[in-house]
Amino acid sequence: MLKKFRADLHIHTCLSPCAGLEMSPSAIVKTAGKKSLDIIAITDHNSAENVIAAQKTAADTELTVLAGMEITSSEEAHILALFESVEDILKLQDIVYENLLPGENDEKRFGEQIVVNEKDEVLSFNKRLLIAATALTASSIVDTIHSIGGLAVASHIDREAFSIISQLGFIPDDLEFDALEISPRTNREEALTMFENYNSYAWISSSDAHDLKDIGRITASFFMNKPTIAEMTLAMKSIDGRRLIK
Repeated sequence: MLKKFRADLHIHTCLSPCAGLEMSPSAIVKTAGKKSLDIIAITDHNSAENVIAAQKTAADTELTVLAGMEITSSEEAHILALFESVEDILKLQDIVYENLLPGENDEKRFGEQIVVNEKDEVLSFNKRLLIAATALTASSIVDTIHSIGGLAVASHIDREAFSIISQLGFIPDDLEFDALEISPRTNREEALTMFENYNSYAWISSSDAHDLKDIGRITASFFMNKPTIAEMTLAMKSIDGRRLIK
């Protein structure tokens, strides 16, 4: 039976150096529940080490937590990777870690990168330079995400920095994104006018939350059978009655 699912597919935890320290996986899950979200995705910068804690926290709730990551390409464009399983996102994390630029995170300059468990206990501090670009091109990132079975979404294409359009000036035909994301700063009508050349893509809206108050600020609504990557893929392609609700 098809039904509506409200999703916020772009949320950062305290592992992202630019996120608030209150953004623990358990706090995010609790906040998402209070805001009646059905699906969220944990999408830290170039890492997925807090996904396990978020999924464990949500295990006894109605909330589905997707395993995600926001990868920075060599062109400095942000791309969301969305999976169901931790195993799949960790395969991608291995590839991303191998292609991170050398160097160590400057906590005073960029912020701490905290790995926690489902009880908000600190497990470690990730010392990698997660805020920087990787050596992976946008094209190779999209291809790799698809090869592992995930969805590839162009992050906040309406932003003046770190979007595929801001960095390249356009979306190349060989970049097979499953969807384009609009940030809270732009409504759908404005986006369709600004980016009319890309109206053939599926469009989603996500919060890109770095603070608890922003979770669910803007969402995407899916009409589908269940909260899975397979169903979301069908919805993004408007197949078998599945669709994104505008």
